[in-house]
Amino acid sequence: MQSEKQMVTVRINKELCTGCGVCVDICPYKAIELRNNKAEYLLEDCFSCGHCQAVCAVSAVSVAGLVQDINFSTFTELPGVMQPGIGNIAEIVGLMRSRRSCRNYADKTVPLSFLEDLVKIGTTAPSGTNSQLWNFIILPARKDVLRLGGLTAEYYRKLNRQARNVFLRLLIKLFGGDSLGRYYRRYHDSVAESLREWDEERKDHLFHGATAAILVTSRTDASCPAEDALLATQNILLAAHVMGFGSCLIGFAVEAMRRSSVMKRKMKISGNEEIYSVIALGYPNVKYFRPASRKLVVPRILEFTEEER
Repeated sequence: MQSEKQMVTVRINKELCTGCGVCVDICPYKAIELRNNKAEYLLEDCFSCGHCQAVCAVSAVSVAGLVQDINFSTFTELPGVMQPGIGNIAEIVGLMRSRRSCRNYADKTVPLSFLEDLVKIGTTAPSGTNSQLWNFIILPARKDVLRLGGLTAEYYRKLNRQARNVFLRLLIKLFGGDSLGRYYRRYHDSVAESLREWDEERKDHLFHGATAAILVTSRTDASCPAEDALLATQNILLAAHVMGFGSCLIGFAVEAMRRSSVMKRKMKISGNEEIYSVIALGYPNVKYFRPASRKLVVPRILEFTEEER
């Protein structure tokens, strides 16, 4: 269920309505019925999915507040709807397998218009109960990325100091699990070396020279905040590849922001938001000649017996 009421105005033009009933069948909210062979919207609000508007062949249904045209600035969107079965599945799979995490960027600024279009593309992802309670923060220049990198470094300096404290590790293990101990064993040494190289040699092991970044957050009162944000993130990653950009998810920055109120405040993340992804972006300074390989997965085929049904 949605966390707060959305007043949605669905208008049905009775003169245009043919009474076909398709909008009645498609509505997941059961907000439309046929009365006197005409569709009628019965509720005060719904989750504004717009299915009724999109499925009406005679344009008798309109939903106030929905924006039909996104208006991208760096490319022209194809008109109409791609129906199921239309499109080139080989090209889609080729895109998915060709996109890799980029850790080698050219010193070239990404135009803001492309970053803004990537955010718009992110918003075309599905979201739980159509809440769309995500938000996107653009860091448009290398200096802005370095600012986030510096804040992240400060967090891990503090965490490393805590992790080196044997007594603190034991105390936390006794009362709150072994999280600090696991961090110490798995990450302390590599993080310490990365911090040293950052301080002494200005080597960027976090953003790898990326010249821009997009932070994806979601409101904590969304029905599926993590899923919503990560679906939007995947849209951005794939679109960035087609636009000619490299991208990489920066998990260390996400974990730092989740635990640091100072970082959240400086990144303009409000108290009712959670950070779910930090996407490094830039022009790639590397070229691959083979698609990404993956570990073999054998799915479980689950067929219930008559007794189990």
